[in-house]
Amino acid sequence: MTVGHDLHYTAGSTDACGYYAQPRSGTIRGGVLLVHEAPGLGAHLRRRADAVAALGYAALAVDLHGGGRLAANPPQARQWVDALKADPDELIARLHGGLEALVQQSGGAAANLAAAGYCFGGWCALELARTGAPLRSTSVFHGALASTRGAGEIAGSVLVCTGDADPWVPADQIAAFTAEMAAAKIEWQLCVYGGVGHGYTDRDAPDMPGFGYDARADRRAWQSFVAQLAEHSTDPERAA
Repeated sequence: MTVGHDLHYTAGSTDACGYYAQPRSGTIRGGVLLVHEAPGLGAHLRRRADAVAALGYAALAVDLHGGGRLAANPPQARQWVDALKADPDELIARLHGGLEALVQQSGGAAANLAAAGYCFGGWCALELARTGAPLRSTSVFHGALASTRGAGEIAGSVLVCTGDADPWVPADQIAAFTAEMAAAKIEWQLCVYGGVGHGYTDRDAPDMPGFGYDARADRRAWQSFVAQLAEHSTDPERAA
């Protein structure tokens, strides 16, 4: 059983309204920051926060747009995303503000933190990791991988789960990313799902070219994510 509620916090220049969930028992294995898609914090990330909490972690689905706003349509979502990308310092401040709120609310997750994001949020989670945030892992689900930031500050492992039919994450971008991770000696994993497009984890993915929910890929990506979280606190020699 989990307990979830809206959480108001300050991040960068905005008053954010995220969604926080934790195990009802109060025993917390660590903290996971979840970053939403372009339109904002909606039902998908709230469900993910509850699912993460059911695994024993505190989870905060952040609100990057402020005030809990959700874009009314794709053009508005693109406008909001473009504004954040045009002010990278503000974007990073909002991400770090979310991480600080997660640590403060959970009370005991600071030593075992992870970040995960979907679509735009996947790119954001990776940008946060690139700043040297104290993350033991970062997971990217159908998110872009290109960045002007270097990989040398990434503190933990990186998991990327993407579809080979995703027009926003083409093969050349994936190749450049894996070369960058290898050169920086980052521990990384790549899961590529054949015939799978953008937004494959969201059963309410928009009916647009290149998008599409894929239940099998969603299950496989989730299993990879859960396994990575478990590695934070599992000693394989003791578990054997």
